[in-house]
Amino acid sequence: MADITRRLGRRHLRAAPTAHIRHHRSGKLVHDGPGLSFWFRALTAALSEVPVDDRELAMTFHARTADFQDVAVQATVTYRIGDPALAAARLDFSIDPDTGAWRGTPLEQLGTLLTETAQEHALAVLARIPLSAALTDGVSAVRERVAAGLAAEPRLPATGVEVVAVRVVALRPEPEVERALRTPAREQIQQEADRATYERRAVAVERERAIAENELASRIELARREEQLVEQRGTNARREAEEQAAADAVRAEAEAARTVRLAQAEADRTERLASAEAVKAREVGEARAQARAAWLRVHAEADAATLHALTAARLADNLPRIDSVTISPDVLTGLLAKLGGAAPEAGA
Repeated sequence: MADITRRLGRRHLRAAPTAHIRHHRSGKLVHDGPGLSFWFRALTAALSEVPVDDRELAMTFHARTADFQDVAVQATVTYRIGDPALAAARLDFSIDPDTGAWRGTPLEQLGTLLTETAQEHALAVLARIPLSAALTDGVSAVRERVAAGLAAEPRLPATGVEVVAVRVVALRPEPEVERALRTPAREQIQQEADRATYERRAVAVERERAIAENELASRIELARREEQLVEQRGTNARREAEEQAAADAVRAEAEAARTVRLAQAEADRTERLASAEAVKAREVGEARAQARAAWLRVHAEADAATLHALTAARLADNLPRIDSVTISPDVLTGLLAKLGGAAPEAGA
């Protein structure tokens, strides 16, 4: 939309670079071109603004296939106005000199023309093919047919319109039909998914079996090695016991020999000691016998007084030590009486 401002009873128009402005004053063309900027009087000016940029027209319409199935067609047509003067002459692109807005709806009219033309050619294509073919190859067929039909449409060049591109976005059947069509595909996909799942499970089971076999083989190998270890330990223990027994036997033999030697030495020493003791005892006995014989001879040859003296001396030697002796008068008298009585007996 053009930018129009007021100042001192006059109007100033400034257009965008993509808008083609046509200014007629009193039936004469005064300004003609894109992106213009000029002053004008509202009472004598007739203004038209024609967009010359590329525009997108989205359209959606229904069609019926050869097997009487309804489909929805979504398409987009890109177009532009190549001849602004011709378009302004055929369609009402006039704008209000006060606001710059279009007085009519030229783009809607142009969109209706393009939509009806595209729909006509799309219906002609889809009416000759079944739904399955339409869903498979219908997009390219409809796009080619619509592009060819718009290019051959005489009303578009007569209006100054050029079709730049045609795109068919989608061909969709009714929801119920679409669900029915999706069911076999979904079942096939589900079957493939189930088969993949089963294959994956089979692979997992096979891997688990291989792992279990490896673990079992490892356990068997470990048990075999443990058996070898136990056998080796037993062999080592037997060998150690044999060596220990041999060492013990050697020690026992050495200890026995040592004991025998010690016993022999002790026996020899004991025998020597016994012989020495016997000799000594014999000598002592002989000496005692000789002393006793001599003592007896001495006593046999001695008189009675000498024997009494020896007896008293021997008795004195055997008496315990007496530090002091207390003699009472009675005892002294008795002793003296005994000694006095014994003296006459001895004299007699």
